[in-house]
Amino acid sequence: MEKEENKQRSFGLVGKDISYSFSRGYFTKKFEELNLKNHSYVNYDLPTIQDFEMIVKEELHLTGLNVTIPYKEAVIPYLAELDPMAAEIGAVNTISFTETGLKGYNTDAYGFKMALQPLLKEQHKKALILGTGGASKAIAYILSKLGISYTFVSRTPSEDQLGYDALSDAVMAENLVIINCTPIGTFPDLEAKPAIPYEFITEKHLLFDLIYNPERTAFLLEGEAKGATVANGLKMLEEQAERAWAIWTGN
Repeated sequence: MEKEENKQRSFGLVGKDISYSFSRGYFTKKFEELNLKNHSYVNYDLPTIQDFEMIVKEELHLTGLNVTIPYKEAVIPYLAELDPMAAEIGAVNTISFTETGLKGYNTDAYGFKMALQPLLKEQHKKALILGTGGASKAIAYILSKLGISYTFVSRTPSEDQLGYDALSDAVMAENLVIINCTPIGTFPDLEAKPAIPYEFITEKHLLFDLIYNPERTAFLLEGEAKGATVANGLKMLEEQAERAWAIWTGN
């Protein structure tokens, strides 16, 4: 019987246009530091989510997967089971391979909580979430758990959401936490930023950007110039990655 420590194990990231991926570099370095020569991490850049089944069937040593844009919600029908938190959020970014099939988790929520909580101050009671994709659902879940009320902001707002043109001085003054869950401002489009009225940002605001490349997006630079507290998504990514690793290894 093959020794446990000698078993080949493969992990990967499922997404689209993911050559920039944080995860592959992070886990490749982790495997090197832990001297896990039998472990590898691969990017699965899928044109459509329908290609997901082929990956699962053909990659014999797959042990765990991360999921990113745009498949955090679309991957759910392919899973046998959802962790209760992932089910409540409605989005998956981590998958473990179990004896009973694929199980989906959401470690984005954990990562975001660990990154955001140390930055919160007494005035941070209400938030604007820019974007309505899979990542924004984890953000909304954690804000709710932390007792922070939130409103989604979208270019095509539905009921109970705001359009960018509705972000008045009063709205900005009331919502002192602003979280960018869109890809706007990601490298190489460094000058792009969400269309919020930055003139209403103050030193009381907290601006959090899920983007980590560049380190300071145009969104964060605008906030920084106004004296706001700012943070990028790197700590969130590191924390969610470590949580995923714990799920995969059972530690």
